[in-house]
Amino acid sequence: MKILITTDWYSPAVNGVVTSVLNLRRELEARGHEVRVLTLSQDLRSSVRDGVTYIGSVPVGLVYPGARLRAVLAGRYVRELVEWGPEVVHSQCEFSTFFLARRIAEELDVPLVHTYHTVYEDYTHYFSPSVRLGRRAVETLTRWVAGQTDCMIAPTGKVRSLLEEYGVTAPVFVVPSGIDLRRFRQEAVPGCREAMLQSLGIPAGNLVLVSLGRLAEEKNLEELLRFRAALGDQGVTLLIVGDGPHRPRLEQLAAELGLEPPAVVFTGMVPPEQVADWYRLGDLFVSASSSETQGLTYVEALAAGVPALCRTDDCLTGVIREGENGWQYRDERDFMNKLDWFRRHPDHWAELGRQAAASAVDFSAETFAARLEAIYRDRVARHTPRREVSA
Repeated sequence: MKILITTDWYSPAVNGVVTSVLNLRRELEARGHEVRVLTLSQDLRSSVRDGVTYIGSVPVGLVYPGARLRAVLAGRYVRELVEWGPEVVHSQCEFSTFFLARRIAEELDVPLVHTYHTVYEDYTHYFSPSVRLGRRAVETLTRWVAGQTDCMIAPTGKVRSLLEEYGVTAPVFVVPSGIDLRRFRQEAVPGCREAMLQSLGIPAGNLVLVSLGRLAEEKNLEELLRFRAALGDQGVTLLIVGDGPHRPRLEQLAAELGLEPPAVVFTGMVPPEQVADWYRLGDLFVSASSSETQGLTYVEALAAGVPALCRTDDCLTGVIREGENGWQYRDERDFMNKLDWFRRHPDHWAELGRQAAASAVDFSAETFAARLEAIYRDRVARHTPRREVSA
């Protein structure tokens, strides 16, 4: 098949949408499909490189940090994609490129599939002074987007339930985004972990709680800092890997709580190809976020063989299996109890790590692409030509 993927976010940006798109494209091509991507450029210039069409855009960081908005006409590039003739268009974002995806799908009269990656009501603080009005705007936008599509893809049952609450009537399929397990199955270089911990000033005997991802307000990292402060002078390091707009506030809070290295260590951005090594610095992967649609970092940590201790969330159903590959916690007391059990049973750590790695197999990029391929074929077979409907 010829498949067009459209997305406002693409490499070199680093987030869950980009990871999902890159993995999907690679695996679909491995299955024999011809795939092109339509996305936004990092400046005002439009171009085509390596099967990717970049449309000129401007930053709109006041709406959401790192976000961009199409700023130039795209007619010539849309025409080239129409002439290429995709049999299905798969949109990944609700804004700039969605309108181009809809235009191409309508002109070719082919199915438009859309993945709903983001629970926007958890992000209303970026664009609305009122949570209630922000949610209402999100509901309206979501229903409108869904009404333009042949079907919606939800990464988890949590997202499908949310779409149903919003009044979405389009078919919704739950397909967890996949990760490239090969990156996490490679054997660690002997002595690498010890050397990295030493370079960060983390004592060899410390228990390391690793959090990896974008440092944004909705990730609720303040909670982890407060939990670490409650542990006092115990030999526990909270290792915060990544960067983002909320980092200065987090560093300020750490100082206010009296947390200094090695109690808390901020690493900043790390090379994507080294991510597995950074996960493995942790004895436990921790997260306090409840804003995830799926949370690829959870699955990546498990794939790296690191058990997880994360705030309870519907998106973790079937991902974190209580006592097998980690735990979910409800509040500070629950977090501390489970952390204490883990610390007192080091003889269980190796088995928890093995179970973590084994559980990630369900979320492979290969499985992800195969499921979406089946949906594409089904939508193509069921698609009612819009010209017939209008006639």
